[in-house]
Amino acid sequence: MPEGPYPELAVFDLDACFWDEEMYTLRDIVDPARSVRGNLGNGVGEGVVSAMSGNTAITINPGALRALQDFHAGKYPGMRIAAASSADTPLAVRIGRSALDVLEIVPGVTARAVFAIGWPEGFDGNMQIGRTPPLSSNKSQTHFPILRRETGVGYDRMLFFDDCNWGDHCAAVANGCRDEMTGLGPVVVRTPRGLQVAEWEKGLELYRERVAKFAPAEPPL
Repeated sequence: MPEGPYPELAVFDLDACFWDEEMYTLRDIVDPARSVRGNLGNGVGEGVVSAMSGNTAITINPGALRALQDFHAGKYPGMRIAAASSADTPLAVRIGRSALDVLEIVPGVTARAVFAIGWPEGFDGNMQIGRTPPLSSNKSQTHFPILRRETGVGYDRMLFFDDCNWGDHCAAVANGCRDEMTGLGPVVVRTPRGLQVAEWEKGLELYRERVAKFAPAEPPL
């Protein structure tokens, strides 16, 4: 596992990044009774590995699952997590949220519960999902400014993962969301095949390298 410092906010696109499916292609709210159980990996045991929307199984990608398992285990001090998804329709948003309420990260602990770690009870400002106003299809103009406002975390202390298969959201966010003091935006990682473990670790390493590069110089002895 890459060493710290760690980002204060790790932000995940959902469709084709955090999990394998695109919610706009689905038509049914997830039915918890039809959940698929199996080995969650990483030595944590068995739980819900797939949520069923109609006949389609929604499964968390390996890097996202590992990230949330390690986060749940407290391996990233000072970090919290968030979602920035431009799901196409209100139905797609509802399907996505229903999947978060069913898919498990460790046995008995849902993805939604892990996203809530470190935030006040009932807080939802870290979950920016959809494109209905005040959100839009442009994450750099809506999702990330709202995340900064709601969480209080500066852009330069964020790490963002997105598949970028429908436009380069990573470039738009990195270039369009810059901290006023440092001029730096979020560290970004593209995940065209869905978030894999190596890409999660790459993101942590890129963030560490960026912090080291721009750290204030030590005063001479």
